[in-house]
Amino acid sequence: MSLGQDLAPHLPFLRRYARALTGSQGHGDAFVRATLEAIVAAPEAFPRDVDPRLGLYRTFHAIWSSANIEEDGTDSGMADPESIAKARLSQITPLSRQALLLTAMEGFTPEDTGYLIGADSSEVENLVSEALAEIERQTRAEVLIIEDEPIIAMDIETIVRDLGHNVTGVAVTRDEAVSQAMARRPGLVLADIQLADDSSGIDAVKDILGEFQVPVIFITAFPERLLTGERPEPTFLITKPFQRSTVKAAIAQALFFDTATVPA
Repeated sequence: MSLGQDLAPHLPFLRRYARALTGSQGHGDAFVRATLEAIVAAPEAFPRDVDPRLGLYRTFHAIWSSANIEEDGTDSGMADPESIAKARLSQITPLSRQALLLTAMEGFTPEDTGYLIGADSSEVENLVSEALAEIERQTRAEVLIIEDEPIIAMDIETIVRDLGHNVTGVAVTRDEAVSQAMARRPGLVLADIQLADDSSGIDAVKDILGEFQVPVIFITAFPERLLTGERPEPTFLITKPFQRSTVKAAIAQALFFDTATVPA
């Protein structure tokens, strides 16, 4: 099997990680594209002594680190994700966010994460704890949950409240979700795709975003419906069944880039 065939199944998830890390589909995809260009230009440099997925993420991190993205750009009045992130980065290091996303969202072990970011496993665990504590301290939000499975909805609601956020409501259909969002505007939306009356959580989110901007996390058993590359994809996407730590990490990262929770 060729290197390209080995790497292809992992690209949608690397794109997901890049989007979560940068807060932007365009920016994240640019780093993934640069990663692939580097591999094509020097295939002999690709790490062959590890799993292809590890090698792919390792190459991505080499590109990301060399770009030093958080030091670039100018102040734009908190109008874009990168500017919002700069308001927080004086208190949260990029390395901590990488450790958090790699372990909680991408499912790498502390050992593999250490390989990717150049740290040992105990350092990774400390970085994750520091990132969660600092982001949670900085961010508080009103959260709308769109989920038709009562047990899953209760679990998500518990996670949200444990993080110190308020739940504005739990909607089980598209119409209910839009109605609740209009009645009490949330600062974050957690949405399933397939809802109780066969309506779509994707359509509900589109309706809501048509009225106002709000960060969205999709939690679904059907991620392939969103990872098509044919339309704007969600920055934050969690696959069911999920780990509580994954949801916590996604919430922290989504609010990290939200202008409504920028620290004073």
